[in-house]
Amino acid sequence: MRIAYAYPWDIVGDPDAPARLAELGVDAVALAASYHATRAATPFHPEHRVLDVPYSAFYLPVRQAAWGRLVPPNPTWTAPDAFLSARDALRAAGLPVHAWTVLTHSSRLGAAHPDLVVRNAFGDPYPYALCPAHEDVVDYCERLVREIVTVGAPDGIILEACGPMGFGHQSVHEKTAGADWTPVQAALLSLCFCPACESGYQDAGRLRALVRAAIDGAAPGSVALGSTDPGSTGRGSTGPRSVADALGEQAAHVRERRTGLAGALRARLVAAVRGAAPGLPIRIHAAPDPWAAGPFAPLPDGDPALDGLVAMCWGTPEEATANLERLSAIAAPGQRLGAYALFLPPKPADPDHLAASFAAFAKAGADELHLYHVGLASPARLAALTVALRLSRSV
Repeated sequence: MRIAYAYPWDIVGDPDAPARLAELGVDAVALAASYHATRAATPFHPEHRVLDVPYSAFYLPVRQAAWGRLVPPNPTWTAPDAFLSARDALRAAGLPVHAWTVLTHSSRLGAAHPDLVVRNAFGDPYPYALCPAHEDVVDYCERLVREIVTVGAPDGIILEACGPMGFGHQSVHEKTAGADWTPVQAALLSLCFCPACESGYQDAGRLRALVRAAIDGAAPGSVALGSTDPGSTGRGSTGPRSVADALGEQAAHVRERRTGLAGALRARLVAAVRGAAPGLPIRIHAAPDPWAAGPFAPLPDGDPALDGLVAMCWGTPEEATANLERLSAIAAPGQRLGAYALFLPPKPADPDHLAASFAAFAKAGADELHLYHVGLASPARLAALTVALRLSRSV
């Protein structure tokens, strides 16, 4: 199965869009129903070429009675019912529509409710990251999913950011690369110390101190830049070799709590979908890493309640294969495995290269391609994708 990702504004106002997407050779469209702020190119749209999306928005009508403390805003850059209009146009072209649903990633709601956002061990808030340790956040996600299923009536739903977001975030003029934090330190910067999370830790004060020390390079096992002495420490070192090394005896507890929050949120959302639309396929952007923080939620032990798992495959071929193989190993019988495949830069607009990547994904266990992103792609990239999909019959 081939699922193309698109925004509602890629379809609304462009009468040629549905046929153009159908001609690519895809089987369905993942259409954003709830999405974060972005700045998007629109190479084909008859009315604009660049669209500035300044805040996270909901692309179905906001029925005030359906919401609790957190209420998502409608967009001003497209129609408030853009999802419905785009859905109908795509279906008329023979394309089923899956609701691409971004959950805990909302800078607009985070800025309005700073008490509900992720905070790192230094107390720094991440306004784009709603923390699922708070019942108000879980309640919002549950209501969001229920509204999308009941009002949007999609052919399936794809959950993104179904767990805690973290340090990594492409925000306006991001200026964090020069700190030279390692992937492990970035994971530690993603651990939440908001009041709700701290109350669930066994020894929050000691844990906070361990995390701070590891981020600043003073943890046991860290190695200073330019040093060959494994015992050397100090600010600016490469830091700990793993999150478990940094947390020591607290690692198992923190891991269990973190994955437990994602699991509890996931269970609430699955129940909401099953209650509103029994049989509706549910897919999730998932990561096999228990310390994952971001759009791909931690799912180290699998979840048979889901219909499909989607793995991040934007990195190197080795990283993509590893993600797919690890998710495949924990997938339940009959559960579909999707490869989230990038055909935008830095990937070349080369059909042979794309087809080879798709074949490698299939060999690693994928039986679905999730293609990012048909609305952002140039004519040359869409042409390359069309040929690549014709060459790829295995997935």
